[in-house]
Amino acid sequence: MTLGEPWTAADYVVIDIEGNGAQPPELVELAVVPLRGGVIGDVQAWLVQPPTPITWRARQIHGISNDDVAGAPSINDIVPEVLGALGDAIPVGHAVHNDLAVLRRVLPGWEPPFALDTLRLARHALGLPSYGLGALVEHYHLASGLPAGMRAHRADYDALVTARLLVELATALNPRGATLAEFRHAAGTTIATTAVGPTLFDLL
Repeated sequence: MTLGEPWTAADYVVIDIEGNGAQPPELVELAVVPLRGGVIGDVQAWLVQPPTPITWRARQIHGISNDDVAGAPSINDIVPEVLGALGDAIPVGHAVHNDLAVLRRVLPGWEPPFALDTLRLARHALGLPSYGLGALVEHYHLASGLPAGMRAHRADYDALVTARLLVELATALNPRGATLAEFRHAAGTTIATTAVGPTLFDLL
């Protein structure tokens, strides 16, 4: 694999988390969407019972109540399942550093040193008045045809529309299809402060 290859040569996992309003945030919902060969896979989502209650302000944003997570597992109960879903694919998210900061605290040994940020990619590829996820969903009509019951600010919805956004932005960045080099330049972000082994882009 070389940097000149199309972006579809790599595997990605789009992530989104919802928090309980604590500082630092504690996980209440997580969703992941695999993206392989440029094809979006099925969303996988978990409700998680946080160590401390969900604040009213966080509940106003995502609508998840303390009753909703009362019977949910703790993050420790689902670590193997989550790590299996994440695999060794490149993490992707909108303002991805926020999601990664939470996941790196709760997933022992999960230290991907590189990720792609669709917020950075959108700012690089587009000329719009707003680059918030909601504005980009509207710009590209990314919510069209989503499964019934999905709504904005829930992890499954946000992860799935972000996966669709990545596909759209690959074309916006390069009408012939973005290369791995273009992705790295436009949207790559190093997320580990110390080396933990070679990344995909170190090896290219």
